Amino acid sequence: MPREGRHNGLAYGLWLPSDAPPWPAIVVVHGAGSRKENHADFARLATASGWVALTFDLPGHGDSEPPMSGVAVDAVISMVQLLELQDGVDERRVAVRGSSLGGFLALCAAAAASEIAGVIAICPASGDHLARGVRQERFEMRVGDPLDLEAWLVAQDVGRAVERIAGRPLILMHAEGDTQVPSDHSEELYERAGEPRKLVIEPGGAHMTVQHDAELQGFALRWLSRQLRTD
Repeated sequence: MPREGRHNGLAYGLWLPSDAPPWPAIVVVHGAGSRKENHADFARLATASGWVALTFDLPGHGDSEPPMSGVAVDAVISMVQLLELQDGVDERRVAVRGSSLGGFLALCAAAAASEIAGVIAICPASGDHLARGVRQERFEMRVGDPLDLEAWLVAQDVGRAVERIAGRPLILMHAEGDTQVPSDHSEELYERAGEPRKLVIEPGGAHMTVQHDAELQGFALRWLSRQLRTD
């Protein structure tokens, strides 16, 4: 079970492995309308693989206090910084893993913070896609000012963010059958990414297929581990 806490008004769970430190670590960023508990499966797999995992509720979600807004990117970065301070964590190997809205935020955060060592982006949404969802009230989340949030989302260039991650490992994963966020989006981002990079398009499936597939979760962690190896 995770050690629960709050940081800057955000509720989180810290999952520790049984292996001896130093450990790589990963911040898990959920999608719109979700919460940290929905990614406990990945956190368990990460700790079983020797990683520290930190799951948290984004602003406007779960038990976190602030409403959803453009500060969500800063929230992701603050959780990375929290992990860097944990005893036993190798601060050179703190990565982020996000799905849908979380994938979008993970990419934006890594572009803004060079300390983020690598990214797993699963079916990452575009700013335009997310802005439409906010406008149509399709997401179950607490929003401060919907118009401000829409404007902020549209202003984010996730393709440019991917370019800025070049030199740090990025793995993009998507289900070919995703009707919410087409897999073409991940293919386009992959084309703009620098090395080291990896693209996994899973045949069939749906929007949530990849993020909860244990085999694909393990594959992503193993690939990222090899890229972040320091010996």
